[in-house]
Amino acid sequence: MQVSPYCLGTMMFGAMGNPDHDASIRIIHRALDAGINFVDTADVYSAGESEVIVGKALKGRRDDVVLASKVHYPMGDDPNHRGNSRRWIMTAVENSLRRLRTDHLDLYQIHRPDPTVDVEETLSALSDLVRSGKVRAIGTSTFPASEIVEAQWVAERRGLERFRTEQPPYSIVNRSIEREVLPVAQRYGMGTLVWSPLGQGLLTGRYRRGVRTDTHRSGYTPQHFSDERKLEAVEQLVPLAEKAGLPMTHLAMAFAIAHPGVTSAIIGPRTMEQLDDLLAGADVTLDDEILDRIDEITPPGTDAGPNRTAYTPPAVTTVSLRRRPVTERSAA
Repeated sequence: MQVSPYCLGTMMFGAMGNPDHDASIRIIHRALDAGINFVDTADVYSAGESEVIVGKALKGRRDDVVLASKVHYPMGDDPNHRGNSRRWIMTAVENSLRRLRTDHLDLYQIHRPDPTVDVEETLSALSDLVRSGKVRAIGTSTFPASEIVEAQWVAERRGLERFRTEQPPYSIVNRSIEREVLPVAQRYGMGTLVWSPLGQGLLTGRYRRGVRTDTHRSGYTPQHFSDERKLEAVEQLVPLAEKAGLPMTHLAMAFAIAHPGVTSAIIGPRTMEQLDDLLAGADVTLDDEILDRIDEITPPGTDAGPNRTAYTPPAVTTVSLRRRPVTERSAA
């Protein structure tokens, strides 16, 4: 499947961002008319509303679009309506197909790892979906490099469909995937569609040290908007963009797609104005001098401060997995 350098992300369509269905549909049509042929959504976006909007927008245009969705996050209070189990995957895909008004997905992705489910079970369910024609290819999102490799090995040994894509976070201020995830994806011939190339809004140029600007969600101010390391990087990037004669958004997007391991970068406009701004920079390329300067500001393979929206494994988040019981500890 051949996809455009920009992928239209739809998280902002629906209650999470733009609740106006007609306006969101116009944005989708504008993106398709501009040459974007890749649309990414997920069942969890506005509790399925995003998929409903995408389904409306693609009426009569479905065959011209590479359509991707995702499964994993809770879709209600039922403990079985979430995760990466066969039971939930088989139910969730039918729900997504119905909302999207289509009989197949070009790409079905596991939104996050699920440590409670063996990857073989997940791959087995997804393989059945591929063989039934309901899914063309399968992928992961925000998986650690080690789990990507494990899944590739399991698929080979068990004769199952293998993950063909990975969707990790990547931007000038979040470059840690350059260390392992991108090289691993390249090694296994996986496409990589990166999310949040604008650093969750930091790289729009609207968020500066000492300047408070409301986000797209009323009253919502993520910690990274006040992270001093990220803000320091932004303060150095702004004059670099100005010297290059580029808006910050164009600098950020051009950086994201400059890496040879990146297949497509996801844009997530909430308004037509935001989309038009991003489309205007679609042909921008960065020369080595600019890329070298970016490397000085945010060194390759590093994050400028923690990326709290990325996946953190239980081994880090669960205290009991990091400490022996008191009775088993050696005396100091």
